[in-house]
Amino acid sequence: MINALFPLARPLLHSLDPETAHNLTLRGLSALPPRGPGADDSRLAVEVLGRRFPNPVGLAAGFDKGAQVPDALLGLGFGFVEVGGVVPRPQPGNPRPRVFRLTRDSAVINRFGLNSEGLDVVRARLAARQGRPGRVGVNIGANKESTDRLADYVTCTRALAPLVDFITVNVSSPNTPGLRDLQGEAFLDELLARVVEARDATHPGTAILLKIAPDITLEALDAMAATALRRGVQALVVSNTTVARPASLRETALATETGGLSGRPLFAAATRLLAETYLRVGVRLPLIGVGGIDSPEAAWTKIRAGASLVQLYSSLVYAGPGLIPEIKRGLVARLKAENATSLASVVGRDAAALATMAA
Repeated sequence: MINALFPLARPLLHSLDPETAHNLTLRGLSALPPRGPGADDSRLAVEVLGRRFPNPVGLAAGFDKGAQVPDALLGLGFGFVEVGGVVPRPQPGNPRPRVFRLTRDSAVINRFGLNSEGLDVVRARLAARQGRPGRVGVNIGANKESTDRLADYVTCTRALAPLVDFITVNVSSPNTPGLRDLQGEAFLDELLARVVEARDATHPGTAILLKIAPDITLEALDAMAATALRRGVQALVVSNTTVARPASLRETALATETGGLSGRPLFAAATRLLAETYLRVGVRLPLIGVGGIDSPEAAWTKIRAGASLVQLYSSLVYAGPGLIPEIKRGLVARLKAENATSLASVVGRDAAALATMAA
């Protein structure tokens, strides 16, 4: 029913300020009657991070920052949902307006600045859903005014590790001043060491993931991959939004807005970085492919580039929730055409070629 209603609701939603439309969507999802995740084709199941995911299509962080509706989102057909980002203390983020639709580019620019209700609120909501089916992770960050950002990540890890399947360490948001500095080798080494130590002391079964920016150099990627492997990170999320502005953008006026660009224009750069990452880590470190996924073909390409799981968000603004079953049907059709019984045989098989794909 939701899929059928979206074409009717989209003109109304797009007539509103994007943030207002987003908040209205969250309220609508919270009003849905409870329903568990539906059954998926067994060929879509993925065994990774010590867990079984019913399908590889996940929701990226940023949509449900406060963990208000993870179960409603799972009910739409996602194989997993990542809530957050979460920071220890409540913070309002940057002033509005702070999100912009680049409609002709099927893209979004945001500069939210990790607006968050804070750790206590999110922890209470995640604790309340314990025992329900479905894979849920959380994205964590640091407060903008924090005097000890490493301690912020540790605090979030200790509080949330018992409540989720995975924790994503976000050092790649472009909208918190200085946050991407934590991607530097020395800072990152200490950060991951302390987060893993906090996880081990609290709930050793929770996976630790690291989310990286699409704008890093290959030399920086080499260092980050080596640090993640050395510190026992269980997966890399490739990638966050970009501060670059491709020359192909049609919404030239909006393209001047400060913030991270996501959606279709990010696909090529994020996929190249994903393939480059796979060439460096192979099967030693699973990858989650993010950036510009808006079709079954895009999801299939991410998997061929090295992703065991994929995540999307911005494409939902334009395609609606019907995109989720569409991608899953498309992946099954691809597997049938190749007489393959699982996606595992496809992961990374074309990474070398896709590392050189054109923008």
